[in-house]
Amino acid sequence: MTIEDEKRVAAEASVAFVESGMTVGLGTGSTVAYLLPALAGRQLDIRCVATSPRTAQAATALGLRVLDFREVDRFDIAIDGADQIAPDGWLIKGGGAAHTREKVVANAADRFVVIADSSKPVDALHGSVPVELMEYGLAATLRELASVVLRDVPRSPDGGVIGDYHGDLSDPAALAARLSAAPGLVDHGLFPPSMVHDVLIARGVDVEHRVIRA
Repeated sequence: MTIEDEKRVAAEASVAFVESGMTVGLGTGSTVAYLLPALAGRQLDIRCVATSPRTAQAATALGLRVLDFREVDRFDIAIDGADQIAPDGWLIKGGGAAHTREKVVANAADRFVVIADSSKPVDALHGSVPVELMEYGLAATLRELASVVLRDVPRSPDGGVIGDYHGDLSDPAALAARLSAAPGLVDHGLFPPSMVHDVLIARGVDVEHRVIRA
């Protein structure tokens, strides 16, 4: 079974959490691409808010009712993928540069469900952390953070500059606090366990369900 197959398995398992009448936050990325047709196939009476124009367009094309976030102040559930999942529930997200919107939606959800293939769980977070930065004062922000490399990619939907923080990841909580405190940084791709309720990890045709927060 391929990684793409596992993404589909995890995504299809997650739609069991969705019921008619719910307001649903839709993430962004390659695993969410399998979530959308699975969700549309259930033909539920739900309202959705997307975290990126790409997700919004795909969801609308499948017949899902997509609202502007200005019409919603909370979600019954949000479903999204992750780039890395640590054993204690810390996540790295933002490979697709949508982490700021994804975090806003996840934080506004009564239940945040993460869907992933078997390559995403890690023993410890490693590599880089996506960041979104304001254009205003960008040079000063980069000097403050020191270890950020900008990506050669389009701006975020909200006009932010996208980069990646390369530095020590041994203490995610301390790093998250440091990044959040830096003026000019819009948000970063470290998601704390306190934000995560369920993690669904597909391993072949089986799905491991980790309950991070009840």
